[in-house]
Amino acid sequence: MLESRNLHKVYNHGKKDIRVLKGIDLKVSAGSFVVVAGPSGAGKSTLLNILGGIDSPSEGKVFFEGEDIYSLSDVALSRMRNERIGFVFQFYHLLPEFTVLENVLMPAWINLGYKKAMLEDASGGGSLRKKASGLLVMAGLEARLGHFPSQLSGGEQQRVAIVRALMNNPRLLLCDEPTGNLDSVSGEAVISLIKKINRQENMTVVMVTHNLELARIADTVYYLKDGLLRNNQGG
Repeated sequence: MLESRNLHKVYNHGKKDIRVLKGIDLKVSAGSFVVVAGPSGAGKSTLLNILGGIDSPSEGKVFFEGEDIYSLSDVALSRMRNERIGFVFQFYHLLPEFTVLENVLMPAWINLGYKKAMLEDASGGGSLRKKASGLLVMAGLEARLGHFPSQLSGGEQQRVAIVRALMNNPRLLLCDEPTGNLDSVSGEAVISLIKKINRQENMTVVMVTHNLELARIADTVYYLKDGLLRNNQGG
């Protein structure tokens, strides 16, 4: 489903080049749960952003479902991200002026256009809102639909962010330190939700984290250090 070939990323700071990624080859099978672990500053977020089409590589290619994503136009790449990939970040990025339900609906509004989404929701008997509500119930947030982000705990906000990432039925979920700002109890709830989505929906998940304990939940574990990627067998 997802493959990187010889990925390099170099940042230029004045006269000095900082080589963050030094030839990353990675293959992710459909429906698998992959964790990329490593210390802070190792380039995990950079790798995830390149895999998700947010940041471009200095060298190398990324293929998603057989398509070279960096050969796409900016418009096509943006559409692919919105429709086929879900993103979950360490910081929740919920919009404070919107309710939980409205935050979850946001990707559908963006994808369809607000007016078209409203018409579709009305003609479909509130189908978009039913879908968003159902996802929130699945995440144990049925009592929070009308609340605003400021009224939620950190763990609840992260679960809303995960649900929002699922609204457009993505085939790939990319998670960047999803428990980084949470206590252990809230973190366990978030990881359980991601694992549930992976198993029940057969959704492909790639997670980057510095927390080595999370490696136990993955089908495959890689370690990123000094710009190089190794799997849990040392390859």
